Formats: sequence, C-alpha cells, structure tokens
Amino acid sequence: MENWDADQHSGSPRIDAVYDSELKSVDTAEAVVVELAQQMGFDEDELHRIGIAMREAMVNAVVHGNKYSGVKKVRMKVWSGGESLKVVVTDEGSGFEISRVPDPLAKENLLKESGRGILLMQAFVDEFQVRRLQPVGTEVTMVKYLASR
Repeated sequence: MENWDADQHSGSPRIDAVYDSELKSVDTAEAVVVELAQQMGFDEDELHRIGIAMREAMVNAVVHGNKYSGVKKVRMKVWSGGESLKVVVTDEGSGFEISRVPDPLAKENLLKESGRGILLMQAFVDEFQVRRLQPVGTEVTMVKYLASR
C-alpha cells in the first residue's frame, strides 16, 4: 500500500477547484471526483463510497464550515495516480476540533438528523484526516486506494 507521507503526489494537483458555498457545489464536486475515480478503475461499490465521502466533506464545508456564506469559498484539490486518489477539501469557516464532535453512535445521538458525516467519511476512505487551519478554516484530507488486482 502506498503511503502519502512519501509525497508521491507532492506536485500540482490534477484538479484544483474553488466552489461557492451553496448546495449545488456539493453535486458538482462529487460528480467531478467520482468521474475521475471511475477513469482510474474503481469499481461501482467503491465509486459509491467515494461519492458519499465527497458529498459529506463538501456538505460539511458548505453548511457547517462556511454556513452558506456568499463570500466564503470551498476549495477542492485532487491528486490521482498509480493506485490512489487523494482529495483535500478546505473551507473558510471558524474551524472545529474533531475530538469535540459528539459520537453519532451514542444512544442520545442516534435519532439526530445530522452528525454522521465524519463517521461515514472515515468508513468509506482508507485514510482520513481533519486539520484546523489558522487563522480560520478546516481541511479534510481523504485517500482511497485501488484494490489490488
């Protein structure tokens, strides 16, 4: 398995896009990444997982990070090559600490309408990291590896 610490994809991203903080940006970003993943050879199940992870990352950035602000943007960078896909989604919100996110599987949270996005992203990608940026913003990094053939 490749390791992103090796900086295999330290060069320019294949995709570097900036989106408005609106829900239609979620659909656009998801479609772009799923199409690239399909070109790379990910199977239908993996494409579905990648799509959900992308949707959750973008929704978090638009809704929770930027709070639909007309002046704040969401940036998406994508690296692909070899056997892996790396996506970084960054918002311009106030940021958060992942350790303070309530456990969506706790009894008191099971019926809440939101709060499962991070759990889904972690479940559907191979590597997942959230980083609070300074002075503002949150950066979500997701890596998905092609299955060995």
